[in-house]
Amino acid sequence: MALSRLLLLFMVASELRDAETKPIEFVCNKGARRAINIVAELESALSECYGSTTLSTPVQLPCTELHVASWENRSDQEKRGDIVASLKLLVESVKVFKAQSQPGCAASLLQRLENNINNYLLILTQLQLSGPAVSPGLSCVPRSTQSLSTVLLNYNQLISGKLERFVINLEDRCNSN
Repeated sequence: MALSRLLLLFMVASELRDAETKPIEFVCNKGARRAINIVAELESALSECYGSTTLSTPVQLPCTELHVASWENRSDQEKRGDIVASLKLLVESVKVFKAQSQPGCAASLLQRLENNINNYLLILTQLQLSGPAVSPGLSCVPRSTQSLSTVLLNYNQLISGKLERFVINLEDRCNSN
């Protein structure tokens, strides 16, 4: 199962680099969205990392809070900017931790997490949206944690919350492509 997800992820990433393919196709394919979210796999692998669930340095958490009414009043550009800023915050924090840590189970999981975040960033930054461009900006004051399970939980909340709502909002474009 993990191998098939990895192959699908590779195919999605390869397709995104193809000039003929549009990231909106990711929006229109729920199976691809489910396959790229590897948090459950990372959590399962974390349970096998005995004693590695506490990180030596704090990792900043993405902004996952979602006030539905204010979220719906934002433009697609603003929503994407919020999600991109949260993903960039997390990926940079993961990179800092990896640079300071020794190889091991947690470092391996964080490498997989970093790759997964970069896949989402690639998709989001290549997605064509109408309206004026908006610089990515955080919608919260970031918190930090040394718990790898908390990092994964917050990342999953971002993916299944803000990102999924954003994508569902764009699904009306699927019929026209």
